[in-house]
Amino acid sequence: MKIFKLLFLSNLLLQFAFAQETPPVIPTPLSFEGGTALFVLNKNTAIQYVNEDLKDEAHFLQKELLKKQQLPLSLTQRNTEAAKIILKTSSTENDGYKLSIRPEQIQITSNDENGIFYGIVSLLQIIDQAKSQGSEFHIATWDIKDRPEYAWRGFMLDESRHFFGKEKVKSILDWMAYYKLNKFHWHLTDAPGWRIEIQKYPKLGLVGGIGDHINPFTPSQYYTQEEIKEIVQYAQERKIEVIPEIDMPGHATAANRAYPEFSGGGSEKHPEFTFHPGKEATYQYLTDILREIDVLFPSQMIHLGGDEVSFGNQKWASDPLISKLRQKENLSSLKEVEDYFIKRMADSLFSLNNKILAWDEMAEAGLPTEKSILFWWRHDKPEQLSKLMEHNIPTVICPRIPLYFDFVQDETHRNGRKWGGNFNPLQRVYEFDLSEFNIPESKKDLILGFQANLWTETVSHEERLDFLVFPRIAAMAEAVWNHKNNKNYEDFSLRVKNHFRLYKNDGLYFYDPFHPDTHPEPVIK
Repeated sequence: MKIFKLLFLSNLLLQFAFAQETPPVIPTPLSFEGGTALFVLNKNTAIQYVNEDLKDEAHFLQKELLKKQQLPLSLTQRNTEAAKIILKTSSTENDGYKLSIRPEQIQITSNDENGIFYGIVSLLQIIDQAKSQGSEFHIATWDIKDRPEYAWRGFMLDESRHFFGKEKVKSILDWMAYYKLNKFHWHLTDAPGWRIEIQKYPKLGLVGGIGDHINPFTPSQYYTQEEIKEIVQYAQERKIEVIPEIDMPGHATAANRAYPEFSGGGSEKHPEFTFHPGKEATYQYLTDILREIDVLFPSQMIHLGGDEVSFGNQKWASDPLISKLRQKENLSSLKEVEDYFIKRMADSLFSLNNKILAWDEMAEAGLPTEKSILFWWRHDKPEQLSKLMEHNIPTVICPRIPLYFDFVQDETHRNGRKWGGNFNPLQRVYEFDLSEFNIPESKKDLILGFQANLWTETVSHEERLDFLVFPRIAAMAEAVWNHKNNKNYEDFSLRVKNHFRLYKNDGLYFYDPFHPDTHPEPVIK
């Protein structure tokens, strides 16, 4: 028993020592060195932006320190005695940064605004966990050099099945920025509801926005174009691109309620599920919609879905207009009709200087690789990932296991998905990497990055959304940011536990995998 206690205490001391060697930052920086001295931050500290084009980043830091720490720091472009947080450009890799915290000053340098922003985020995390004495914060000294492993670090929110509104979306964007995620994939249309105003077709919001996954009679809920602009601007301030998804040719039930003349029918389980591929008017209708979407989202990327069309395309086989299309275009199967449809709509996007994004069902549709990004989501179909690589298609990795956050986190959880007994606990999310798929070295540049997806069939309220997202979003962020040899789950666990206080302060109902009883699983309302 004494030996066991000694081993236990030794392990605790080792963990504590390791934690002290790692800065309190998620994701872990690429390289770092700590010191024993302290920098004292107080209201007399000023933020200096050496370069005029860093003023927005300096203002972001200023606003965050006031909001979180009640520190009203001033901004200056001049070198003054009070200017002890300094932002300036220097030679680094794109999106990389250097953060130097010394007793006399803090300096953040980068080649670009994105890198400066990520350095600011690391500094904010360190300040959030620093010891305070009254209105002063005593910050440990660090020298940090950092850059992301992948350019695409994403999170997808489905608001068709349940609608959460702009304040919740802004909260998600805040936390994405806090973890250096940079792509917000916004699933705005699907069978349950259409969630974005289209001026040329107002019934899409007014009629298509009625209902959700649980209650088909929920009053219409959708974002106005002014709200969309507000959210996109909010995301841009946080270096996040917003990518809308307008699902087609399947998952179109809500749109077809509003404008049934463009419906291609459905099935008993999925009524009016498709847009009609045999009517020329359908393509004009959807192109009109995409033109308005393009104006609202400057990312110049629109996700068209392209998945699960077979759930409701049965009527295509007997529709005379589709039969005529098949004969004219020599389309031998309904899958070829899907591919024809997607290529037609892709041409509409290309005319708007947009890239087409779609799910992995479109791996063999013949889309031009330089204008396409596809998302591998079917973890049970690794051959689809292989096809994407074979066809040299830029790819975002988001398999159901382990990156679907609607899957449960614990064996005891009941209100979510499992797949053959598999689910997505924190450690599985954190430790996911692509080595098991044997991607050839010559193809690795096709992997743009990772993305976590939250489908909301079981997410009917904010409490449940928070429970499924936090802290798994932190684990995913570290997995996609870090080089493989810089990951350590035990160390991550120690750091993420310190973020639970921040979650509480923000009013989040999060899951604590280390003490599961403290936050019981919320039920579906």
